[in-house]
Amino acid sequence: MQIEMTALSGVFMFTPKRFGDTRGWFSETWAAGRMAEAGFDLTYVQDNQSYSAKKGTLRGLHYQSPPHSQDKLVRCSRGSVLDVAVDYRVGSPNFGNWVGVKLSAENGRQLLVPKGFLHGFLTLEDDTEVQYKCTDRYAPECDGNIRWNDPDLAIDWGLDGVVPHLSAKDEVAPFIAQVRSPFVWESEA
Repeated sequence: MQIEMTALSGVFMFTPKRFGDTRGWFSETWAAGRMAEAGFDLTYVQDNQSYSAKKGTLRGLHYQSPPHSQDKLVRCSRGSVLDVAVDYRVGSPNFGNWVGVKLSAENGRQLLVPKGFLHGFLTLEDDTEVQYKCTDRYAPECDGNIRWNDPDLAIDWGLDGVVPHLSAKDEVAPFIAQVRSPFVWESEA
């Protein structure tokens, strides 16, 4: 597995090796023991899958607050997405900074979005499926979101004026300045 740091501390991109022959290919997307040896000792308790029928569907920016905050390992198993993580940890020198990575069925990349980060994605193709592993269960009372087009975040979704397909919840999400983050940055030193 190839492991790359992104521009945001704590957010990593994993690219599993693919082993192919005339039938297609095989890939190991997660192996707890190997990943623990590489410094990623995560216990996943829930797997999620989302399907988006239309290109331009935007889901996010979502988070789950303590005590049920989640690390997420995100991959696209059909189609492609721009996957975005935003540092949402109060006191972090990167608070409000974001990173976007193209995840696709073709490139096989996965993005590790740790606790304390907002997460969202934009579908780049019709009929896109995204799968992600979570280190805690979904807890509706801990569910939160921030507006996808918040000018203080200035995320470049590459929409070029096109209005994305949004859920009712995401359409009315608060701006980052309107909500106090439940996450606090802990120095990595």
